[in-house]
This record gives sequence, C-alpha cells and structure tokens, in this order.
Amino acid sequence: MPDELAPPANILFINVSRIGDTLLATPAMRALSYAWPKARITFLGHPKRAEIMRHLPFVAEVGEITKYRAFWRDRLGGRRWDLALVLGFDRQLVAYAERVAEKVVAFRQGDAYLDDRLYRCVEPPEFQSVHSALSPVLLTRAIGVPDVGGRLSYVVTREEQEWARAMLGRTAPVGARPVIGLQVASFPTKGYRDWPIGHFAALCERIAARWPRAHFIVLGGDLEQSRVDELLRQLGARASSLAGKLTLRQSAAVMSRLDLYIGVDTGPTHIMGALEPPMIALYHCYSPSWLLAPLERKECYVVDHPRAREGCSPETPMEEIGVDTVWEKVLEALAPRAAA
Repeated sequence: MPDELAPPANILFINVSRIGDTLLATPAMRALSYAWPKARITFLGHPKRAEIMRHLPFVAEVGEITKYRAFWRDRLGGRRWDLALVLGFDRQLVAYAERVAEKVVAFRQGDAYLDDRLYRCVEPPEFQSVHSALSPVLLTRAIGVPDVGGRLSYVVTREEQEWARAMLGRTAPVGARPVIGLQVASFPTKGYRDWPIGHFAALCERIAARWPRAHFIVLGGDLEQSRVDELLRQLGARASSLAGKLTLRQSAAVMSRLDLYIGVDTGPTHIMGALEPPMIALYHCYSPSWLLAPLERKECYVVDHPRAREGCSPETPMEEIGVDTVWEKVLEALAPRAAA
C-alpha cells in the first residue's frame, strides 16, 4: 500500500516538456495506475506535446497547460484533485498544483514557500546520475508507489494504423522492402547529436546494395529541412520525405509500420522506443545510451559514440561514429527478417 495516503479518487500529473521528456514520464504514470487502479488520472502537458498521452489506457483525460496559463487557471474555483505530481522546475506549475490539489509531490524548487507546502519535496537527481525514465519515478517512489518497469508507453489507434498504411502506400514505391525510416536531426539546441548527412547517405547506399528494393522515408520537422534536402539529393529516387508534413501522432503512426527505424537521439526516437518495429538509435558521448536509450525494448540496437565511456563535451563530433559500426547493427536488425 503506497505510504499512508488514502486511495486517491483522482490524480493530476503535470509535465510541460519536450517530446522525449513527456514520454519518459509514462512509467511513473503507469505505476500510479497500478497502485490505485480505480483512480482517474488527468495529464496536463505542453500544448504541442500533450497529444502524445492520448489513448493510453491508464490516462483518463489529457489537457494542455503552460507556466504562463497556470498563473491564472482556476483562480476563481474549479476542479480539485486529491493528489498532484509535478515534473520539472517551473514554479508556476507547482504553485498551480498546490492551488488545485490536496497533496502535491514535486522536486525541490528552491523556493521555501513552495517547497514547505509540498506533501513530498523530492531531491532532484544529480546531473546524468540516473536514467531519464527513472527520474520521474523518484516522485512516485517518494509516496511509496512501487515501480512497474521502465518501458515507455504510446498507443497508435487502429484508425491511425490504417491511415499510416495508406500513407506509406502512397509514399514508398510498390513492392518496396524494407521500408526504413530515418530521423537525421535532433532539435537545434542539441545539434551536436546529429550524425553527418554524408554518413547517413553512405549507410543507405550499403543498405540499397544489400536490399535493392529498400526505400527510405525521411522523418522529422521543418527545422531540419536543410539536412533532409541534402540527404534527398544524395539518395535520389531511393528516398521520400515526410519531414514537416505530418502531425506528431501521424509521424508516430507511420513509424509503427516501418521495417526499421534509424535515428539520432531526439523526440521521435523516444516515441520509437515505445513502439514495436526494430530500431537503431545513435547516441552522442555527452548523452550516452545508458541515460537515454529505451528500457525493456525488444529489437533496439544501440550505437554509442566511441568515447562514451571516457566522457566528452558537446564539441566532440558525432562523425566519430563510423558507418561500419551502424551497418553492423543494420545487419543484426534486418538480416533475420530478410531471411524469413
């Protein structure tokens, strides 16, 4: 039984963050649902990422919030929750939770007024001291909720699956196999995680030589368009781009139907970590796999930077991950399927 808490009828979980950090909270939310199966869990997240949580079996309601909206929200009364958990260090969000919930669990905010009002004030982990999926679990552990694994959760609906099947049918040539998704860029502030486009192109050439019917689907958003365009120029008709053309959930649906995904460390790679097809993820030595790679994920082939164990800085180039290294992972991922 989780600490001395009476079973809450409703739980609020607030996590305003990027795609990956939003998904990384799902093991903690799943643990809450196991501890209190009758509780109704509401998730509030970033307006552009909250949809990631839609259709999860342990989330009853998904909504949007920002630290700016939080200041004004529900000041004249409104909904109440028995328990709230707040990830991150936006004091406005913690203050909102304290206004609408009987008990609030959050990391120490460095604001004595807020911290003293918390039901459980949790010390944040030191930088890069725990896996990113286990940091949110520190909040649930603080109230005695047992862990239920670190696997990320995401649900592609049947309608989304059918839409993705039709989209790939229009995008890839008839008879293409394997269909391989490529995520060639992280977000701009983490550009040091990007593997060189020339390396991606060389890898795709090897794949095409081994599997002549292979086709590549370039994924991503508008911000990496220059990198996408350069790869398309090098691959020609062997590649198609959906970068910047899909919603977040549409991208996830397409990814769920790939034969293989190859990507750098970024939000879509975290989403892929919650899906089923084989994936290859490339990690910079400043953000190694043991801090970020999906946990309990079958057919996840990890490529760490060769300096990962000795440590490095963001200035260490990703080009030090050789094409040969990633090619070996491709063979591991695809050869058994090709032979089947």
